[in-house]
Amino acid sequence: MRWELDWLENRARLSPNKPAIIDEKTDKACSFKELNNRAKFTADWLLARGIKKGDRIALISPNHISYFDLLFACGKIGAIFVPINWRLSLQEIKEILEDCTPKLIGYHRQFQGIYKQLMSFSIDSFFIGELACEGISTENSLKNDIVETDPLAMIYTGGTTGKPKGVVLSHQSILWNAINTILSWGISDNEVTINYLPMFHTGGLNALSIPILMAGGTVVIGEQFTAQKAVESLNRYRCTIVLLVPTMYHSLIQSQEFQNSSFPSMKIFLSGAAPCPLQIYEAFKRKGYAFKEGYGLTEAGPNNFYITPEDALIKRGSVGKPMLFNSIRLVKLDGGQAGQNEVGELLLKGKHSFSHYWNNTQATQEAIKDGWVYTGDLATKDEQGFYYIVGRKKDMIITGGENVYPLEIEHWLSEHPAIDEVAVTGLPDEKWGEIVAAFIVLKHLKSAADEELKSYCEAKLGRYKIPKRFIFLQELPKTHVGKIDKKKLREMSIKW
Repeated sequence: MRWELDWLENRARLSPNKPAIIDEKTDKACSFKELNNRAKFTADWLLARGIKKGDRIALISPNHISYFDLLFACGKIGAIFVPINWRLSLQEIKEILEDCTPKLIGYHRQFQGIYKQLMSFSIDSFFIGELACEGISTENSLKNDIVETDPLAMIYTGGTTGKPKGVVLSHQSILWNAINTILSWGISDNEVTINYLPMFHTGGLNALSIPILMAGGTVVIGEQFTAQKAVESLNRYRCTIVLLVPTMYHSLIQSQEFQNSSFPSMKIFLSGAAPCPLQIYEAFKRKGYAFKEGYGLTEAGPNNFYITPEDALIKRGSVGKPMLFNSIRLVKLDGGQAGQNEVGELLLKGKHSFSHYWNNTQATQEAIKDGWVYTGDLATKDEQGFYYIVGRKKDMIITGGENVYPLEIEHWLSEHPAIDEVAVTGLPDEKWGEIVAAFIVLKHLKSAADEELKSYCEAKLGRYKIPKRFIFLQELPKTHVGKIDKKKLREMSIKW
């Protein structure tokens, strides 16, 4: 195996006693030497069970060190790690297992119920407690035929726009995402982060965890997110950087713990997975904390842009400029290059990109053309080269022949003093083709009438952008990573 592909072995030599992983639940720390020993033990354990290069190893578990054990072990022997989204329905999990056909499936005690219902599959299984490998160092028969283009992990997309697809990430993809992030973001061995994002998701594994470990920093494995617990742990572990999704920040900024804390060790708060409401920017500005948002997707790293905290204040809503080792293009619907401040589909290219969708040649050919990944996201670029995400291509509303980008309306409505959360989407209409509809959650003890909200919108938005329907809900449906589920909203609207 090429030395750079097993970088954990080298990191363990450079920083043997430095804490690599800390478990928030138990407060137990694992050094880089111990983490590497665990990976080698797990690799031997897999080889002893007949696992070969290219075999898939699935895992159903809450956030747990076993994600790292299996990812790094698979890297050492050429197997493919497949973390499973346990928040999916049993039928969806079965479909994923039928698609990736793992040779082994590991499960956490918490999910014994799911495991028992999956016993009809002819898949060997193991309880992750069997991997009791602390303090054990072995010399396993590492594979020498692994190359950087070989698959290392397969992460299934959320499926909010269709059936989940297995995104194959090679050794090269994960390695270069980490290198790109470390160099572009200035990640050092002094970094400490706590990860509350699900580790079956690329954000939980690859956005910060792998880059920080590669740099020699420390990753705290978080349990279920609550604002109170997050504030306590950010301070207790002296975290320097954290990545949360907008719905988490929405809860965080409203908590008394956030208002009372000064976060003395924190350098930067990062937001990802979905565009961030401007009211969150304002909350961090009032407290004087550095805050910015990024952009990524499972198929490309996920990290792709960098912006300084200073620029984030000036260029509010921007994800910044392309990182050091990737390329960006914006393409209009007619295929031409988008100019300054013109909307175009975001295309990405770099060694951090995925190789293909598992068992889905057609989807792969639609997503990758001439080496460019077609993201399906729409963006603009300003005169200084800063990029702004304006929404999903599939979310764009065409009403009466006019293009409407929901994010612009969501930003404006979220500034209304009575509105707590808002999502804008298009609904079918015989006259207009689609109409703009706003789904709204009001703040406690607040009220707002349709006419009041229409007048509010008229002060900022063109008439064709003003929602024709305001639908009030107790809460907005969310996906497994905390994004607002617009597909679910459209399905719900049929009932009204």
